[in-house]
Amino acid sequence: MKIVATIARILMGIVFLVFGLNKFYMFIPSGPLPTGAAGQFMGALMSTHYLMFIGFFEAAGGLMLLFNRYVPLGLTVLGPVIVNVLLIGFLMSPMALPSGILVTLCWFIVFWRVRSAFAGVFQPTGQH
Repeated sequence: MKIVATIARILMGIVFLVFGLNKFYMFIPSGPLPTGAAGQFMGALMSTHYLMFIGFFEAAGGLMLLFNRYVPLGLTVLGPVIVNVLLIGFLMSPMALPSGILVTLCWFIVFWRVRSAFAGVFQPTGQH
C-alpha cells in the first residue's frame, strides 16, 4: 500500500503542479471555450483572474505532494479544488469528470496513508 500511495501522491503532485502552472504560463493549448454554462463559468473565472488564484493553490498543493513535505496541508489545499473539478464535471462539462474521478481516487489513497494527521478534525467538540 505504501508504494501505491507514493505513486498516487507523485501522480497527483505532477498533475496539479503542471495544470496550476499552466494557468499562469499557458504552455498547454486549451482551444476554444466550451459552450453553454461551462463556457460562461470559465469566461467569468478568466476575466476576473480568479483562475490565477486557483492555479496558485493547485501548484502549491502539487509542490507539497511532490516534495513529500506538508502532505496533509497539500491535501487540505487541494480538497476544495478537487470538489470543484467534480462539480464542474457533474453539472456543466462531463468531459472533466474522468480526470476529477482520477484525482479524487488518488486523493483518498494519499489521505488514507496520512490519515493520522487528520485525527483531530474528526473529534467531536464540546465533549468534556
